Amino acid sequence: MVMQENTRSVDIPERIVERVENRLSRTEWDDPGEYITYVMEEVLYQVEQETEDDDFEPVDEAEVEDRLKSLGYLNE
Repeated sequence: MVMQENTRSVDIPERIVERVENRLSRTEWDDPGEYITYVMEEVLYQVEQETEDDDFEPVDEAEVEDRLKSLGYLNE
């Protein structure tokens, strides 16, 4: 059983829709809306993964202080 998702309408430039329609014959999709949804999900997944990878790890302040001292930026 396929569950129907709630949808919203979004304006997409005609030039994009035409490009999508031209690609449909080389995909498994028959409907431009389904193909656009798939592409958007893929792009969003990649962007979200990149964002998660950008999170920095906490740093040990003592290590930073030691490194700055060894470089001559801090006096002992």
